Amino acid sequence: MAKSEAKTRPAELTIGHGASELSSVSVDSYNLELRDKDGFIGDRASKRAFVDKLEDLRSRLQKVDADPIGDVATEDISKKQLDQHVMGKDAGAAALIHGAIEEFAGELAEVIRRFMRTKGWGGVERIAAGGGFKESRVGELAIARAKVILNAAGSEVDLQPIHHHPDEAGLIGAIHLVPAWMFAGHDAILAVDIGGSNIRVGVVKLNLKKAADLSEAEVWKSDLWRHADDSPSRTDAVKKLVKILKDHINQADKAELKLAPFIGIGCPGLIEPDGRIERGGQNLPGGNWESESFNLAAALIKAIPAIGDHETFVVIHNDAVVQGLAEVPFMQDVKTWGVVTIGTGLGNASFTNKAGK
Repeated sequence: MAKSEAKTRPAELTIGHGASELSSVSVDSYNLELRDKDGFIGDRASKRAFVDKLEDLRSRLQKVDADPIGDVATEDISKKQLDQHVMGKDAGAAALIHGAIEEFAGELAEVIRRFMRTKGWGGVERIAAGGGFKESRVGELAIARAKVILNAAGSEVDLQPIHHHPDEAGLIGAIHLVPAWMFAGHDAILAVDIGGSNIRVGVVKLNLKKAADLSEAEVWKSDLWRHADDSPSRTDAVKKLVKILKDHINQADKAELKLAPFIGIGCPGLIEPDGRIERGGQNLPGGNWESESFNLAAALIKAIPAIGDHETFVVIHNDAVVQGLAEVPFMQDVKTWGVVTIGTGLGNASFTNKAGK
């Protein structure tokens, strides 16, 4: 092989798939699946749960012809429309939405209390709330109300929205899966957030000259593929993901942005050390992502064996963990902290900061 074709391999990667020990934090717990007689308790505080509570209130009002929202189906009311009702002049519509917020916030507070009774969440001082529900006024009010409920009951835990837009947090957090030595000589990494409806791929700029603690990291470019609209097979989904990643590599190259030879991935479920999804991937596109014969990391490395002059490394972790990791620079005044992501389900993870980080 000619020298110009040779690819150099850096030191071995020290962070593995689903790792509990990362550069800046220990992952104490993630993907808690607490149950009661009605099922998973996290389902009580999902986006679906809020919709169900609003629908229940509306159905009772409709029996006496007193629904202020009218004929539109609850599922068809967008986050923007909910926010307009909350902040609008129609006091009845605002009161209705606030009623659903109050009920939902009570459930969220109770789920958090249950989490904090577990070993991995004991002593958590602050919780960042993310997920798509957070990115609305209604979501912000529900999070704030849950904090009031918790604190009024004697809990000192601080519950606050995540700093970044949830879509960007799911990419930015991937930089904390990268071993610090890999940042040398590089400006950015590739990040992927895989969900039950969408796959988001982006280039995350490190901006280390602005802030060595990565607090100024930002998404440089990103693309969203709503795979739920296309219903692809698993094989086709991986091919599409590879294409989007290669497009981003080319864009970064044209912009003279030096990519680290790394792809960080967040996806639902429990992640095995070999990168396989043990369970929780049932909503991913087109096939059995939990199969022992399928390994996403290996498939991506085969399709993209090198980035720049180095062999490609891929690290996969739970999507709530990755979204939570975006908060690392903003959690340095506490020791133990957590994240909940309010979306299709209630993602969750807890962390302990490493001394001196």
